[in-house]
Amino acid sequence: MFKKITFLFILFLFVLAGYVLSRVPVLNINRLASGYVKTTVKNEDVSYLVTSKRPRNWAYINTMPKHVYYAFIVSEDWSFYEHQGVDFRQIYHAVTDHLKGEKLRGASTISQQLAKNLYTKSERSLERKVFELFTTMYLEEKLSKNRILETYLNVIEFGKGLYGIKDASWYYFKKRPADLNPKESAFLAMLLPNPKIYSQSFRDKKLTEYATTTVNSILRKMKVTKAISEEEMLAYQKEALSFEQVTVKESGSKQILEEEFFEL
Repeated sequence: MFKKITFLFILFLFVLAGYVLSRVPVLNINRLASGYVKTTVKNEDVSYLVTSKRPRNWAYINTMPKHVYYAFIVSEDWSFYEHQGVDFRQIYHAVTDHLKGEKLRGASTISQQLAKNLYTKSERSLERKVFELFTTMYLEEKLSKNRILETYLNVIEFGKGLYGIKDASWYYFKKRPADLNPKESAFLAMLLPNPKIYSQSFRDKKLTEYATTTVNSILRKMKVTKAISEEEMLAYQKEALSFEQVTVKESGSKQILEEEFFEL
């Protein structure tokens, strides 16, 4: 009886895998290898369209300093350049940490996040996870790592109705991605995976305790990967972001000057 159940379960997995594999958007991913993604937001619903024409807000990764895209790598997917789309070590650590009583954290790689954003729906199901896995594997086969990372940075959400690093850089800092400093890059990476909540610092013009801790942690990790030097890390950990309110007490006076570098 047990052998029969095992056989039926394995057969089910093969049938499911075959069905899901037949639905992988092969042609769409092939076009993406040499194309772009146009993001459209309507009534808070977002849709993605692979196109051969570069959208106005597309940012090329080869125009960004290393510290810009490495802020996202160390924050979201430390082993991005080493794995083949799925980081089984990260999944193992996430599960074992959860069994030890820690909060269950996501273990999706940047490649998986891209596959999920572009090609899957939000519902949780075994079929969706298998579809996401096969789609991720095909993305890794057809696109270079830098192409995957570039596309990811151009489609992820940074706030309500705000998608892509180019628009996010301008919205938060009035800069192009190429001009972001390490702390600004770390702040944008900190916004993931819930920018609507984590952008509270921008609305309040002051980093929350969570934002301060996370940004500083990202800067330390960037130093470890040599994306920035130790001197840069220490300097930017102390430096205020342009949207923060800086309070200065004048000598011999009770006057307080609040200087706002960036207006909403």
